[in-house]
Amino acid sequence: MDDDMVAVDEARRVAQHASVKNQIESNVNAEIKGQARTATLEQSDRVGQVAAEFRGHALNETVAAEHAVARSRGAARISQFIDYAFYLLYSLLAIRVVLALIAASPSSGFVKFINGVTYPLYLPFRGIVASPSSEEGFTLALPVVIAIGAYMLLHAGINGMLRMTAFRKTTI
Repeated sequence: MDDDMVAVDEARRVAQHASVKNQIESNVNAEIKGQARTATLEQSDRVGQVAAEFRGHALNETVAAEHAVARSRGAARISQFIDYAFYLLYSLLAIRVVLALIAASPSSGFVKFINGVTYPLYLPFRGIVASPSSEEGFTLALPVVIAIGAYMLLHAGINGMLRMTAFRKTTI
């Protein structure tokens, strides 16, 4: 989720809220002025009650809008962290695929490090399909490629859930 999307949505919500609030205020003020000219004491009390209710609704709406903006910002921050974690995961798995493709020496410290770090991420996908190899030792690690695809789907699903919580659609 982009900060730009959050900012645009926040600006839209603020503008929409201000528009509704101004319209309600002008309607209430016009009604109060009209009623005040010919109102009895009982009617004046009722107009005061209605005005207080509208004020309360406007305040509640403002608080709800602030909560929605805060929720959107929080979801955007979480999404950024999740994006970073998944991009790191994709990079490590891609390095593992490249090392297998170029037949890097398994006794190399860097290869051992990458294989050790990515092994828990690769383990659920190990053995799904065979990894074709050439006579020279070059290997296409298809289970790692499948793992990258599965993690991309998981990443998209998590971000989709965050968008659902951040951008609740409401009607006025």
